[in-house]
Amino acid sequence: MAGNMSRLGGKLCGWVVIAAIAGGALIAAADDRALAEETPSPGVMTQQAEPAPPAAAAPAPEFRPGSEFLADLAERLLGSVVNISTSQKIESSRGIPMPDIPEGSPFRDFFEDFFDRQGQPDRPRRVQSLGSGFVIDAEGTIITNHHVIEDADEIVVNFTDGTKLSAELVGRDPKTDIAMLRVKPAAPLKAVGFGDSDTTRVGNWVMAIGNPFGLGGTVTVGIVSARNRNIDVGPYDNFIQTDASINLGNSGGPLFNLKGEVIGINTAIFSRSGGSVGIAFAVPSNLAKTVVAQLAEFGETRRGWLGVRIQEVTEEIAESLGMDRARGALIAGVNDDGPAAGSGIEPGDVVISFDGRRVNEMRDLPRIVADTEPDKEVDVVILRDGEERTFKVVTGRLEESERTEATEEKDQPQEGAESVTVLGLELAPMSDELRQQYKIDEKIDGVVVTAVAPDSNAAERDIVPGIVIVEVAQERVKTPSDVVKRIEEMKKQDRRSVLLLLSDASGELRYVALRIES
Repeated sequence: MAGNMSRLGGKLCGWVVIAAIAGGALIAAADDRALAEETPSPGVMTQQAEPAPPAAAAPAPEFRPGSEFLADLAERLLGSVVNISTSQKIESSRGIPMPDIPEGSPFRDFFEDFFDRQGQPDRPRRVQSLGSGFVIDAEGTIITNHHVIEDADEIVVNFTDGTKLSAELVGRDPKTDIAMLRVKPAAPLKAVGFGDSDTTRVGNWVMAIGNPFGLGGTVTVGIVSARNRNIDVGPYDNFIQTDASINLGNSGGPLFNLKGEVIGINTAIFSRSGGSVGIAFAVPSNLAKTVVAQLAEFGETRRGWLGVRIQEVTEEIAESLGMDRARGALIAGVNDDGPAAGSGIEPGDVVISFDGRRVNEMRDLPRIVADTEPDKEVDVVILRDGEERTFKVVTGRLEESERTEATEEKDQPQEGAESVTVLGLELAPMSDELRQQYKIDEKIDGVVVTAVAPDSNAAERDIVPGIVIVEVAQERVKTPSDVVKRIEEMKKQDRRSVLLLLSDASGELRYVALRIES
C-alpha cells in the first residue's frame, strides 16, 4: 500500500493530468412539507381541543432532489479556502556523466572538451508546486499541509476574489503533516472553524474544497468511508477516509461537514494512477486542533513523552499473559533516561489506560501520550500478572532527537549449562565464542538461539540463530534449563502459548508468543 499512497501536493513538472467527470449529482432538500390548519365549518359543534405540545426543533435538512442545499453551502465556504503556490530553487546537475576513457586514448581530449562545454555552467532552476489551505481567523492565519510548503523559498496564497498575498511560515509539524501560515490582508478575511471529528460517523456526508491539478476552487462531495485509519505515514496516524473526489493539489484543503465545520485536513490518497479512485485520507480536526494551538502559541509542537518502547498485544501474547482478550500496549522496554524509568513500570506490563483515557490497542498510546502536555503527572494503569496496577508518571517532552528505545540490559553473562532443544529452538548458554560468532553486544545477557527448526512456530515468528532469549513468561533466564523450566511451568497452568522477550545482537527487544507443544 505504501507504494500507492500519494501526498496530494504535487510538483507541476512531469505530472500526467487525469480528468474525471462524475456521472450524476448529490443534492439535498429541506423537508418542505407544511402543516395545514383545519378550520371547522360554521354551525358545526366542535369538541374542545387538548393544548398542543411544545413545538419540536426543526429537523436537520435531508438530501432530496431539487434542493440548493449543497450549492448554498459551497457558496458560503468557497471564500475561506485558498490555493497555495510555492517555488523552490534547486541546483541543476550535469545530466550525462562522462564515459570512462583510458588515459592516453586519442578520444579522451575530445570527450573532455565536449562534456566541459555541456556542463558550463550549471544554472539553478525553480520548481513550482501547488496545494490548498483554509483561513481560520480573519487576521490572516492559514492552515495547510507541511509537505505543501516543505523546502519552499516563496509561498503565495491565492484567494477566490483574485487577491494574491505572500505568506510567512509560522510553524510546522511534519509528524502530523500540518503547517501554519500567516498573511497580511488589507481587510478581514472570511474564516472557518474546526468541528468535532470524534462525533463524525461513517456514512456522514462531507464536502471537500481545494485546488486539484491547479484548477482552483473545486468542490466535491462524498461520505465518510471509515475512521481511525492507519496508513503508515506517521506516528500518529488516525485518518478519516472519504470517497469525496480528492486529487493531487487538494493537499492541505479542508474536509467540511454539512454544518460548514472543518472536520479534516485532506492529506493523502490511495491511487495507482495519481488520480482519485475514491480512497482519500484527512487528518481529523481534533488532532489538528491541538497542533494548531501549539503552532500558534509556540511556533512548534510540545508533546508529552513517556520513554518506553511498545508493541502490539496479539491474541497469542494475550493468552500467554493470562489476559481475557487482546488489548492495550505491551511495554517491550523502558528508556533509562525516560519519564517512565523509576516509576515502577516494567517490560512485560500492558498499558490499558493513560491519564484517564483508555488504550484499546498499541497505536493509541503514542497518540494519547503526545496529546498530553509535558511535566504533567498522570496515572498509568497497567496489567501485570492478571492484576491492574496504577503508577504515577510525570511526562517529559518529546524532542525530535529522542526516540523511545528499550533499555539495554546490563547483567554479566553466565556460562556452564548444557545446550537443549525446545519449541523448535536449539539453545545454548551465552559464551565468548557465541558473542563473537553472532556479534552480540557485551551488555546483552540470556540464552542464545543457535538453530531453528524450519517448520516450527518459532520460524514463523522470525526467530533466527543469534537471537537471545532474555525472559520467558516475564522471568529472566540465564541458562537453557531455565527456559525449559519456565515452559514446563506454563504447561502446568494449561497455557497454550508462552511469552518470550527476545533481543537481537544490538540490544533491540521484542516480545514473541510461541505455541507450547503438547
